[in-house]
Amino acid sequence: MDNDRLFSRSNNEELNVSYTFLSGLKVDLQFANFIEGEALPGTGVSPENFWDGVAQLVGEMVPRNRKLLAVREDLQNKIDAWHKSNGAVADDPAGYRAFLREIGYVVDRPDDFTIEPGTLDDEIANICGPQLVVPVSNARYALNAANARWGSLFDALYGTDAIAREGDLAPGKTYNPKRGDEVFARAAAYLDQAFPLVDASHGDVVDYGLDHDGDNVSLMIELGDGSFARLADENAFVGYIEQGDTCSILLRHHGLHMELVIDASKGIGASHKAGLADVIVESALSTIQDCEDSVAAVDPAEKIGVYRNWLGLMKGDLRDSFLKGGKPVERRLNEDRVYSAPDGSSLSLKGRALLLVRNVGHLMTTKMILDAQGNEVGEGIVDAVVTSLCAMHDLAKTDGLRNSTQGAVYIVKPKMHGPEEVRFACDIFAMVEQMLGLPAQTIKIGIMDEERRTSANLKACIYEARDRLFFINTGFLDRTGDEIHTSLQAGPVPPKADIKSEKWIASYEDRNVLIGLECGLSGVAQIGKGMWAMPDDMADMLASKAGQPNMGANCAWVPSPTAATLHALHYHEVDVFAAQRRRHNEATPGLDVLFSMSTIAKDSLSAEQIARELDNNAQGILGYVVRWIDQGVGCSKVPDISDVGLMEDRATLRISSQHIANWLLHDLVSAEEVEACFKRMAGVVDQQNGDDPLYQPMVGNFENSIAFQAALELALKGAVQPSGYTEPILHRRRVELKTG
Repeated sequence: MDNDRLFSRSNNEELNVSYTFLSGLKVDLQFANFIEGEALPGTGVSPENFWDGVAQLVGEMVPRNRKLLAVREDLQNKIDAWHKSNGAVADDPAGYRAFLREIGYVVDRPDDFTIEPGTLDDEIANICGPQLVVPVSNARYALNAANARWGSLFDALYGTDAIAREGDLAPGKTYNPKRGDEVFARAAAYLDQAFPLVDASHGDVVDYGLDHDGDNVSLMIELGDGSFARLADENAFVGYIEQGDTCSILLRHHGLHMELVIDASKGIGASHKAGLADVIVESALSTIQDCEDSVAAVDPAEKIGVYRNWLGLMKGDLRDSFLKGGKPVERRLNEDRVYSAPDGSSLSLKGRALLLVRNVGHLMTTKMILDAQGNEVGEGIVDAVVTSLCAMHDLAKTDGLRNSTQGAVYIVKPKMHGPEEVRFACDIFAMVEQMLGLPAQTIKIGIMDEERRTSANLKACIYEARDRLFFINTGFLDRTGDEIHTSLQAGPVPPKADIKSEKWIASYEDRNVLIGLECGLSGVAQIGKGMWAMPDDMADMLASKAGQPNMGANCAWVPSPTAATLHALHYHEVDVFAAQRRRHNEATPGLDVLFSMSTIAKDSLSAEQIARELDNNAQGILGYVVRWIDQGVGCSKVPDISDVGLMEDRATLRISSQHIANWLLHDLVSAEEVEACFKRMAGVVDQQNGDDPLYQPMVGNFENSIAFQAALELALKGAVQPSGYTEPILHRRRVELKTG
């Protein structure tokens, strides 16, 4: 760093933060060193221009941010007052809808338009498939997710409950050939679906080979009776690799690839009658590297770690080393996959998922930068600057480990409330482009449709982002949490399991697709759907998650690379663009059904039902919060009250805490009952984490366990949290633990 610009330093004792003054801002010294020593070099942006740009951005955008948050609070106060005077929405739906228009919560729909975000990468516009979400704070997970573009179908079937684990098919400690035969049969069935043979099945094949005729190569498929079969779509054969005893055959369907690995000389291939050693499936087309809900970063040092990993991904040099089975292993980004095409030319396919980055929302602030008045700056504003700066290293590439071949930066923006906040985010991106010298509309925006004001005004939100939109995506848990909080005064909400079947949920998911199609997203941008939260339950995922592409979703979230491999099969089963054409002219559900979440009578549930629901909520909150606070883990597989592992982040926490807050407000439970339940469930969570050497038990230490107190506070004070968000309490309590 240029020492002549270090005018003075000051300390924040709470987190031992040292500041330097740059362009009129107080900047955390560690953060300044990261920017100037690691992120800026190679971008062509000078430190002086960078900090001047940040100062201008802070000066213009921080006041707007505060005003938008004040609008949220004002609208919520008015909605609370309406419910106190008028009761539940169902008592006067027309009056409620008119009221929301009167206060500006619902705005006029814009005239018809079509988005024009420019040319986006194929993984966004032209190919449909799974999408992973991973905390970028964990380098190993981030690399695994980036490399999840290709996955082993044999491993995914053999190693999960996609194939039954009982009786003769039990995996066992050594290889079970009967289970292996079932893997072969299932793989053949999937190949028959995606790459059917004429009058034959892949289960009948005894040899996959290549026939060379000069520069041209064709696929030879021999059956058990000595005859030969051909693909129903002979254009599906698009490439191959020949290397010694191994031959790889590349097939393509619906834009997605599968690679048949043939090696009869050893291992699995030796036990397959056609020598098929594996089927490699193109799996996670895109991955959201998350800075938000799955990350616990409460101070500058932790946040710099988040940024450093994203920078490594964009440069292509991120590494992580660890021990596996007592042996050192290093993770790095996969190289591209190079094949020979049937006409003799070369075919190169990406070895990595297209990486998107989720910034934080508009609510939280950060100590990394303080404005001229000493106030913390919006963390989302800093995220926009830094994640875009890091992505410039990828934009400068012309070969090697590239992310976007179209020169785009893909930022997912969560938790925006309505079109004015979407416009605010787009204005931030425009200023960031200007300060970094990027062409206009380089930074693309993904709108998370997870707040009710955005859902109610989705077309207007898309309109505000029409020149940089790359996706819209639903999120059931956050959306339900916001639904409960927005209508907190309306009355007691049903149990969580009943909420899932509410008609407003179906209308919310349908509106997202149909409005997206209405605005021209098909073949241009993604329409996405939410997470499969049970990473150990792949059989049910295979049975049900095809519903998302079938309703017209280009992508849907999965919790692991293995889940991505299995979910990719659904995009061979379903032609998403055909589904979108089928749905294009469907009527869009109206606002009445969107606002129709029901309330229940206080006496409609038995004491046993209330206690069971409270136990379930409390256990889930404690199981997640104890890892967040004590270990800084923002996303993990948390066992529920029935010991079923659920992949959880803050969205799960939001709905559970708001559910308890609602029942507290309407006297279904008392604060004393909630506290007693949390203490009882703490014993369950302690027992579930008994094998974790880092775990700090809560039982017997309730007063001093910051994690327990944080979890309890989320429930008891959930009604007064802004929009029902959990971040303010979690961050404050994690800082409390870190600073003693």
